[in-house]
Amino acid sequence: MKLKKGDKIKMRIGKDKGKGGVVEKVYKNSNKVLVTGMNLYKRHVKKNEKMPQGGIVEIPRAINVSKLSLVCPKCEKLTRIGFVIEKNKKFRICKKCDSKI
Repeated sequence: MKLKKGDKIKMRIGKDKGKGGVVEKVYKNSNKVLVTGMNLYKRHVKKNEKMPQGGIVEIPRAINVSKLSLVCPKCEKLTRIGFVIEKNKKFRICKKCDSKI
């Protein structure tokens, strides 16, 4: 998985196209990530201890990584991620400006 927790991303496809956010959680096995404020779905909730009123709640769902692009922290452009190995350490690099991420 090339994306990590805390990366700034932007949505390229879907109902939230053009929106940006920060990766909150990474699901490695299913190749998905959870992003705050994106891919929200409404869910009807019964009355319970947490929600004594019940009602309709917006819940974020995981998004497939193929629908997202990383925003490079240095050049602020949408980019793909590459890898470089230096002194037995693997680093992620921006494909546009070749800087380490």
